[in-house]
Amino acid sequence: MPQGFDVAVIGAGIIGAACASELAAAGLRVVVLEQREAAATGSTGLSAAGVRVQFVDPVNVALSLSSIEVFRGFEERFGVDCGYRPVGYLMLVGHDAWAEHLAGVEVQRGLGAPVEVLTVEEASARFPGFVPDGLAGATFGPADGVVDPHVVAHTYLDHARTHGAVVRFRSEVLAIGRAPGAIGWDIRVSGPAGGTDRVQVDAVVNAAGPWAGEVAARAGLDVPVVPMRRMVFATSAAPQRPTSTFTIDLTSGLYFRSEGERLIFGRSNHAERPGFHDGIDWDWLVPTMQAAVTRFPAFADERLDRRACWHGYYEQTPDDNAILGRDPGSPDWLHACGFSGHGVQQAPAVGRAIREELIDGAAWSIPLAQLGIGRFAASRPVHERHIV
Repeated sequence: MPQGFDVAVIGAGIIGAACASELAAAGLRVVVLEQREAAATGSTGLSAAGVRVQFVDPVNVALSLSSIEVFRGFEERFGVDCGYRPVGYLMLVGHDAWAEHLAGVEVQRGLGAPVEVLTVEEASARFPGFVPDGLAGATFGPADGVVDPHVVAHTYLDHARTHGAVVRFRSEVLAIGRAPGAIGWDIRVSGPAGGTDRVQVDAVVNAAGPWAGEVAARAGLDVPVVPMRRMVFATSAAPQRPTSTFTIDLTSGLYFRSEGERLIFGRSNHAERPGFHDGIDWDWLVPTMQAAVTRFPAFADERLDRRACWHGYYEQTPDDNAILGRDPGSPDWLHACGFSGHGVQQAPAVGRAIREELIDGAAWSIPLAQLGIGRFAASRPVHERHIV
């Protein structure tokens, strides 16, 4: 006989974990279905773990700002240090993007986010080591920084369990159809012993990350989320390396930050076709290093530790922004996917908003209409320049 729950959360990454925590604490019977053997082993655990408010779109700013507040008080609420460290984000901006970037700063400040505007000379004095050619200025977010996404996801899942949630690993969603009577969903999942199980739920939250498009297709829904491979390169360890801010050169898309005694760095390859491509693309190291050395000459003295490098996946949408909220054709199906690289930093606010959508009928803390899936059919993409 199928097991019955109020809601199934598909995916045990940081987004799914945050949703499960909020929904279970609100009294719903929650089951989390994760195809892997552990939580946060997909995009969550393979991310660069940055959190920032420096976006252009107001909804993205609000989601990240609200989430940073949760990270700041995470230990007080859950008794666990989530690794939030406000090392700051430095963004170096070229002339062609400067006017729009400053407009974004006004949005950020209008929502209460602390963001500083720096001249090239001020940025160079404060954060020395970059070549100023082609730059119009810089911005710095002192509340931006990093978290430990593994800790956050596992803590959320533990919290969900204390409120009765069931978390199932090695439970790949094989098929999804309407439950008998066309109320709710009947989900067929792989079982731990190699067979299959059935789960019946009133509602589904699709938080399957780069697999979200495929999961939705198994329910007959068209959700434009595809996996895009991203490489994270790491230098050799340097004892007593000072902690660096999270730095992004927006003229090339290069980013780097310190990770203990190493630097980790990367750059999106927008020319690569979507899909799950196994392994690190070592050919992409050359253009990445060229961008690094051009702007930050000290990179020429760094040595790469190939064993410390890794790759993961963005869950990409056509406009590089998340898909959130109810599906207009199936209102008992909620989207929480497609974050295009900024899921870790928005997870706490997304979890709360999805709980509001499901229980209150609509998200009210941060309205999600702009990020609804209907924007694609209506040709109303979200304009967000600050996607790295």
